[in-house]
Amino acid sequence: MKVQGKSSEMSGTGTGSPEVREPAQRRGARRISEFFQAGNIRGPNGTVSVSGGKENDMKEGLLSIGEMARLNHITIATLRLYDREGLLKPAFVDPDSGYRYYDIYQNARLDMIAYMKELGMRLQEIQTVLSTEDITRIEAILAEKYEQIHKEIRALEIRRNAVERAIRAMERYRKSPVKGTISLEYNDRRYLWSIPAQNNFYEGDLSDFETCLTELRFALIENGFPGIHTYSIGTSIARADYERRNFVADKVFIFGDHTLNKLRKDMTIVESGMYACIYTDRYEDELSYADRLLSYCEENHFSVSGDYICEILSEFNVFDEKRRNMFIRLQVPVKFPE
Repeated sequence: MKVQGKSSEMSGTGTGSPEVREPAQRRGARRISEFFQAGNIRGPNGTVSVSGGKENDMKEGLLSIGEMARLNHITIATLRLYDREGLLKPAFVDPDSGYRYYDIYQNARLDMIAYMKELGMRLQEIQTVLSTEDITRIEAILAEKYEQIHKEIRALEIRRNAVERAIRAMERYRKSPVKGTISLEYNDRRYLWSIPAQNNFYEGDLSDFETCLTELRFALIENGFPGIHTYSIGTSIARADYERRNFVADKVFIFGDHTLNKLRKDMTIVESGMYACIYTDRYEDELSYADRLLSYCEENHFSVSGDYICEILSEFNVFDEKRRNMFIRLQVPVKFPE
């Protein structure tokens, strides 16, 4: 913006006259205008042209909306939005053209708006804070944002852990023994969230098992679990029933992790230890394989030390849309003879 009407006296260049400093506001606007006109940043038409008595005086020392936008690395549309929302009103609006003009000192308000946006505040919240000038309101909003961010971090951590479990399951699938092979494996501590099995699906078919899974998913939704947990599922038979070969479904559950256990008070801990395991990729094999696993423990004089678990490591429904293609690890915790 070209600042006109400077006399030699005002500019301090007249011979013998005392130096009179240009007002800071006008000096700042002049320097920015010179910056625009030098081609570093250009206004809508390359330069700012103002004319007309009183309006010219009002606009002198101000920045056009284009200059203000480019100076602050935002768009003209953003400044118009801020005007509509009451966040930042122009210093002057030309009554004839409707053009908006801004004071260089309004950069401070734009900086504060940008800072609040970076903190995650919505425009409505920013407008409330700026209009009330209440520092305690700012503190309260930021406290809410702090907790919201922590919740998002925890949710991402839970999702990351679920992805990690899925990767490990795929790796286990690739490296697992031949179907039907029994092995001894060490399992780290695990965390479960379960509901009672409403029917003994071992006496029915796959549709009965699907009914149990549906009930589990409803329970998970009602209890606020992320949907990703519905893909890490297991079932169990109580130790006493298993040892008597009374194959009755006891619980249906999801596998969680340490993070989920810290957030909830209703998780069950399965302690680490040695497990007798057998793998299969057919749901129909479970009962006969569970019986084989128990026979293996008896033959080797291993003591069953906890509930039997059927863990669905992976599902490959992408290969068959009509049925579950499951990769299953059947397992039971054991103690060795002394």
